[in-house]
Amino acid sequence: MRGRFLDPSEVARAYRDPLSWVSLGVDLLPILAVFAFGWSATPLVALYWLENLVIGAFTIFRMIGTAIASVVSLAMALFMVPFFFFHYGMFCFVHGIFLRLFAGGEGGGDNLEPVSLIQWALGTAPEMTWFVAAIAGVSLLYYVFDFLGRGEYKTSNPQLEMFSPYGRIVTLHIAIILGAGVAFTLNEPLAGVLLLILIRVAFGFMQTLQRRRKRDAKVAAVASLADDYA
Repeated sequence: MRGRFLDPSEVARAYRDPLSWVSLGVDLLPILAVFAFGWSATPLVALYWLENLVIGAFTIFRMIGTAIASVVSLAMALFMVPFFFFHYGMFCFVHGIFLRLFAGGEGGGDNLEPVSLIQWALGTAPEMTWFVAAIAGVSLLYYVFDFLGRGEYKTSNPQLEMFSPYGRIVTLHIAIILGAGVAFTLNEPLAGVLLLILIRVAFGFMQTLQRRRKRDAKVAAVASLADDYA
């Protein structure tokens, strides 16, 4: 039914795709990290920051991939990829400094160079590398099956791809602020950590629905075109 914010049939269609379940599983891994490995807020926000770096890398791959479709996209990519690398890199760098200072005594430090920030984030928990690898793995699956396999590169362009990751960073900032507020107000650090995870999972859920809507719109457009030629 059109006009509904959440259509149960749309949700069901979205999760008929095995990749949607893989993505949800990766989004829920931090819960395992909290209850099985005793993660606190510091490694959790470090994981989400590293996730932003992974998403940024795949955004560059997608921007370059759009150049396959047209000469115009190639020209745009030659200009926008270096711009995105610098702009998004600085955005993540400042964001990383904020997170490391936010960590305070739990992993904080004075060396705030980019490589040092990555080393700090990876070192906040022994299991961190495996969790980052899982995020990179699901990002690779999306790139192979959706972007290349389903031909998303044909209908996208470097400019569209360039702006796509910023919502994730804004969501993380909001989640950290809300999670910290809950933790300090209730004096329950675990509640703040779980709220942070919940907000991130909700963001991933909405991304899955958006992916389904894009595919439905593409199918509808193809069907309409076929009717026009019938």
